[in-house]
Amino acid sequence: MSFLDRTRFVERFQYFDGQRLFATDLQGLEAFHRELRQLHNASLHQPGIGSGFAVTGQPGDREVTIGPGYALDLEGHEIVLTHEQTEPIPPVEGDPDGTSAVYDLTVSYPDDDDLEVTETREGVCLPRGAVRLREEPIFCWVRLLDDGSGELRPQDDRLRLDIAVGRKIILARAEVFQCQLVSLSIAERRNARPPTQPFIACGHSSPAWSTSAIPPAAPGDEFPEQALLLEGVVSTRTAGFVNTPCYSARIAGPRQLTGLLDSTEFEFFAEGLLSVHNPTAERFTARILVLSSLGLSPVALENPSAVFSAWTIEWMGVD
Repeated sequence: MSFLDRTRFVERFQYFDGQRLFATDLQGLEAFHRELRQLHNASLHQPGIGSGFAVTGQPGDREVTIGPGYALDLEGHEIVLTHEQTEPIPPVEGDPDGTSAVYDLTVSYPDDDDLEVTETREGVCLPRGAVRLREEPIFCWVRLLDDGSGELRPQDDRLRLDIAVGRKIILARAEVFQCQLVSLSIAERRNARPPTQPFIACGHSSPAWSTSAIPPAAPGDEFPEQALLLEGVVSTRTAGFVNTPCYSARIAGPRQLTGLLDSTEFEFFAEGLLSVHNPTAERFTARILVLSSLGLSPVALENPSAVFSAWTIEWMGVD
């Protein structure tokens, strides 16, 4: 729910000489300016890092150092760190398969219950109360696992949603093995400053290919038996698109492939251009019309990914 959804009107506080002020009057004044800043941040910026928050560490270290910085979250909260801070590396041996464990280091705005009381004062005929609260950012290591398609995603669904919408801001990605830092990357960071030009990104993918029959365009239309429809899901998650971009793609590799099927040599040809289907901000489906020198049905190829492993996809997206 946005600030405008939960606020019916904006009140400006007014004072006069001799007025008796209460704590709610001064707290309301401070909340008025704070909420307007949040409205400005959420309306004109995107969740991400405004400046600073440098994360440094060397292979073999057991902690990383986070520099002072300024960031914004989904609701326009200002996440501020005014001093260097160290965070210990997660104490894990690694993945069960013997490889490094991968984590994202995130920062988020503290809840009211997490604020530290830094000063209290005695009241007039009232008990001592807090007059200053320190807003310290909350740092969290988020465990990443392979989702089965080669993409790394947070193990916890709730944390995955918080990162996706911008409640938690990624500062760095770390590989950990035997409780020590292996590598550190900042490529996953998001900038809070909106770009002044369209965002363009490109990549190279080796999808898991599958074949299927080609449906007729109209009753009675048929393709020759040697025609196959080759499909593969291309991941574009590394680009970090916010909206569904306009994709263009091409086949990288030889247009003609030679293979064996039951000890018989045959040839495959890519016919026409690659087409893009079902695009999202993180993936699209590539479809290619393939002709063979033999009359083959889609079920004749038990392992199309092995047959078409030489065909990869080079793509570009404009957001």
